Amino acid sequence: MTSTPLAILDLVPISSGSTATVALRNSIDLAQRAERLGYARYWFAEHHLNPGVAGTSPAVVLALTAAATKAIRIGSGAVQMGHRTALATVEEFGLIDALHPGRLDLGLGRSGGGPPRTGRAAGSSPAGSSPNGERGGYRTANGLLIPPPHSTERLRKSPRVALTRTLLQLPNAEPQDYADQVDDIVALLAGCYRSPDGVEARVVPGQGADLQLWILGSSGGESAQVAGERGLRFAANYHISPATTIEAVSGYRAAFRPSVELAEPYLSVSADVVVAADEASAREHAAGYGLWVRSIRTGGGAIPFPTPEEALAHEWTDEDHALVADRLDTQFVGSPETVVAGLDVLVADTGADELLITTITHDQADRIRSYQLLAEAWRAAHAVGTPAP
Repeated sequence: MTSTPLAILDLVPISSGSTATVALRNSIDLAQRAERLGYARYWFAEHHLNPGVAGTSPAVVLALTAAATKAIRIGSGAVQMGHRTALATVEEFGLIDALHPGRLDLGLGRSGGGPPRTGRAAGSSPAGSSPNGERGGYRTANGLLIPPPHSTERLRKSPRVALTRTLLQLPNAEPQDYADQVDDIVALLAGCYRSPDGVEARVVPGQGADLQLWILGSSGGESAQVAGERGLRFAANYHISPATTIEAVSGYRAAFRPSVELAEPYLSVSADVVVAADEASAREHAAGYGLWVRSIRTGGGAIPFPTPEEALAHEWTDEDHALVADRLDTQFVGSPETVVAGLDVLVADTGADELLITTITHDQADRIRSYQLLAEAWRAAHAVGTPAP
């Protein structure tokens, strides 16, 4: 099988009974270990007003992590552009690149208060259905589970989401169109930005920064189109929206146009993974995941990641089960052999050039061990080589 590099996506999770300080130290420690284990990249997500997530500012955490590591690529997965400007983003990453050149990935997402989308993304299926007409999901030819799409209406209407948007944006500010933001970032990095009336903008540091630009997306809609049409790298979020991953991958490839960055599409696909020495231990370590996802999707924000005992004590309703079923069913949990086999299917069905692994457990030691077991098993099964540029 063709070698597929592994990368890591870190939300900087706070465990039940712990603190943000411990979570940040755990993440930096994990990045150092990931470098030694041979992971190709280490990315940080951006989330706000979540009691159980300390990853609020990718650029800040990246600066700390860059100073604590030597060679592993580090980046954002993703900067939320809905409440940001292109200039602020390029300046922040330019500062880090000035001291750690050639290691940064700037991953851009369109969430975070951007202009609302209208209608359904092209090619997506209505809630409760799947492309082959079955309810309850379907499996691709190679066996990858594609569940029915999950409705985000409850989350989008939650007071916390509205408050987050209010607090992140300046009063009366108008979010810029996402595609225009991406174009501005590309131009600012290349040193060819001109305002409508012809004024040049020179970003120092930032202009000429030796970084990789990525677009992250969950469907075949705007994000996939923007990445493809501009010839940029694309990361599809199977760990967030497994129902629309194939659509996202297909949309990106269909829209792709060669650029100075890439001659061909380059794709990363994310997966939520927990590995242990045996199936029972892995299931125990992953026990808090369902309750954690429930806290996000009910609109209250991610809770501190529960212990297995706390998770088992929750009295689940049918509504609870339905709320998290797609995420639980598509999590890769088990022994190294079981998880490697599942990830092989994900690669086969998406054609991923890389896999972006996110692992959350209550105990840091279990999290470290999961990434270690996966790296060793993946290397043994595939003889992983140097990641593509």
